[in-house]
Amino acid sequence: MGGRERLLGAFSKGRPALIPYLTAGYPSLGGAREVAEAYLEAGADVLEVGVPFSDPLADGPTIQDTTARALENGADVDYSLGLAGEFSGRAPVVVLVYYNLIFARGVERFVREAGEAGISGVVIPDLPVDEAGDFARAMEDAGVAFCPLAAPTSTDRRLEEIGRLASGFVYCVSVAGVTGVREKLPPGAVELLRRVRAKVSAPVALGFGIGSAEAAREAAGEADGIIIGSRLMQLVGEGGPERAGRWLQEVRAALSESAGGGH
Repeated sequence: MGGRERLLGAFSKGRPALIPYLTAGYPSLGGAREVAEAYLEAGADVLEVGVPFSDPLADGPTIQDTTARALENGADVDYSLGLAGEFSGRAPVVVLVYYNLIFARGVERFVREAGEAGISGVVIPDLPVDEAGDFARAMEDAGVAFCPLAAPTSTDRRLEEIGRLASGFVYCVSVAGVTGVREKLPPGAVELLRRVRAKVSAPVALGFGIGSAEAAREAAGEADGIIIGSRLMQLVGEGGPERAGRWLQEVRAALSESAGGGH
């Protein structure tokens, strides 16, 4: 089963898929494994693994801090792909990686290694969809789905192009800004989800700014998946993987209740 099929399975459970993010190498090389374990125990449907990068332009202060710490800990692309591969047999794993890292490594090599690691999908914040066609097809040939981003500023024409390239899911950015914790669903997020859904056939997941179970519940009415990063990394920093896992369980319960499925 390829990455596309595995992701579609995660989005077909009668409720929004829960997609928690972790920075590879944070709070330590071993600690990141504990974070992934805590997420799976809390009911994560998909793991999103962020590859540390020195210039994470799409990320706010929390993720920037965790990536800086991860780089200090020695986390690199080799480590990140290895970490993703350790968990890819237990859940679909999506890797978020900046294109500069792929370009520096060599596109052919990265594509091959991602496939060998069993990665289900890839998200690339700094790769414009207009320039992503060849890369997306190469990833699909390796069994890895391409998951493009859509933003509130995306035009309808751009959304149509995103829909043609999306083979895993569309990562909807809830705000025209960087990642960060927000207690309420940002204004315009629901409108964006509806615009994207009208243009694409792939599942639609919402990220950037979901910082409470209530916000997740609100997004669940429109989204096929909920991506949470900054809040979880904040909790890992405050109380370790266990605290992040307990909070994620609350979100998981909220998503189940929103779908009428209880626990």
